[in-house]
Amino acid sequence: MNLAEIQSRELFLLSLEIRLFWVAAGLYLLSFLLYLRYALSLGKGAERVARVTLHLGAALHTGLILLRAWEGGRPPYQTLYEALSWFAWSAVMVYIYVERRLRVSFPALFMLPIAIGACLYALLGPRLDPSIKPLPPSLQSNWYIFHVATAFASYAIFIVSFAVEASYLVLNPRIKKGKLQGYGLNRSNIGGFHRVAHRLVLFGYPLLTFGLFSGAMWANQAWGRYWGWDPKETWSLLTWMVYSLYLHARVTPKWSEGRASAVNIVGFVAMMMTFLGVNWLTKLLGIFSLHVYPV
Repeated sequence: MNLAEIQSRELFLLSLEIRLFWVAAGLYLLSFLLYLRYALSLGKGAERVARVTLHLGAALHTGLILLRAWEGGRPPYQTLYEALSWFAWSAVMVYIYVERRLRVSFPALFMLPIAIGACLYALLGPRLDPSIKPLPPSLQSNWYIFHVATAFASYAIFIVSFAVEASYLVLNPRIKKGKLQGYGLNRSNIGGFHRVAHRLVLFGYPLLTFGLFSGAMWANQAWGRYWGWDPKETWSLLTWMVYSLYLHARVTPKWSEGRASAVNIVGFVAMMMTFLGVNWLTKLLGIFSLHVYPV
């Protein structure tokens, strides 16, 4: 196969991937609208169709992730385009698992806009390049797989924890007053539903911790130092500290309810700053960072 044929094949696969990515994003959007209809009308039919649509979108997105990994010969989260796709996919996959265990669909109203926003940013970002690039020397390390994979896994878990937390804050006051019946929640199980947000953070926190330590090891291997107070490193540490405070707050009687919920939401905001906000902040303020995603 000559160079022109290879380039033509790569262009065809990239064009196909982008079209299918649009379909996956469209399925996520349709699923969100169906979940919203269910939330407004409590129609079980809309809920079932929403779940099926979400699963179809996730299956298609999984195929795209595998295709890109096969084409690139590496895990597909090097560039910002790839990271946004992986971010959305991992959040959806964690949510699907949690929804199957909880049998409560309301958190989809908070999780799906985040996943859809990441997909649309990847597809419409004017400076984002979807082409597959070789790994630069600094990323050619075994830490590339373990550090980034565990960091994204913790992000996905924290997104779903936030979705559960936000759902609890919206629904609990009405359920306690007896003004709401539905969504699979009532006075007897709303407390257990809320504890899922805590359990998710308990699971994601060690992954985030490993992400910090593995990132330091990788930084020493690539740049000759473990920690340099780079903006991404600083925000990662801040996120870890907020979730540490949340876990402490949950076992402190005076903080275990409303205040702990507020800290969980602050942790979610800090996590989003770590993932995306740092990119915008460094460009806006002209701050150098070794960790900003290449477009």
